[in-house]
Amino acid sequence: MFRRTARSTGPARPARTARTAAVLAATAAAATALVLTASTTSSAAVTAPGFLAGADLPPHPGSAWYAGKVTKGLPEFAPFCADGVLPATGSWYRDFGTEFDTNAVQVSVRTSSSAAAIKLKAALERKVAACAADWLRKTPGGTASWQDYGKLSVEEGAHVYGVHTSMPESEPGVHLFGIGRDGSTVTFVRWGQMGYLNEAPVPAFKKTTVRAVNKLNP
Repeated sequence: MFRRTARSTGPARPARTARTAAVLAATAAAATALVLTASTTSSAAVTAPGFLAGADLPPHPGSAWYAGKVTKGLPEFAPFCADGVLPATGSWYRDFGTEFDTNAVQVSVRTSSSAAAIKLKAALERKVAACAADWLRKTPGGTASWQDYGKLSVEEGAHVYGVHTSMPESEPGVHLFGIGRDGSTVTFVRWGQMGYLNEAPVPAFKKTTVRAVNKLNP
């Protein structure tokens, strides 16, 4: 004798199809949400920080400031006193100039975390504080000095320094540096012209540094 094999009844197939469709719909919805989340996170990571405008820099008595475009990456030439410290990844910069020798540059970096930003800010501060001594070692016959103009209370903090360098039979140069942090973003501002530290617009540059930090994440 032969035993009949039970066959599936008609109503079971639509139920299975409905369950399969529900699972597929849920999977698609989850995948879409994941893609949207990743896209949003990625967009936030690659968005340029806010930058200074020319009017935010210390006023020049004989010229307006001209601001270049905000550009991704690092300047072609590393800013004085910051070579080898600023990373290319996550960086943007903006150059500023006048009709005279006075010029400036701002470099801002979106790091991977607040801890990474703290580390970068500290490295920049050490580099600038040692800049005059490093320059002297590489420049026989030159003279250099530096000044710590103190910390500024803005967001997670900022620090202002000044560096003077001079070579025999050459015009002296003076530079001011502002280094600050807002969360995981760090900014570095360098202002420079011919002259001496006692001629540098320190109070105005401190205001510039505060604006630079406040504009990072408007």
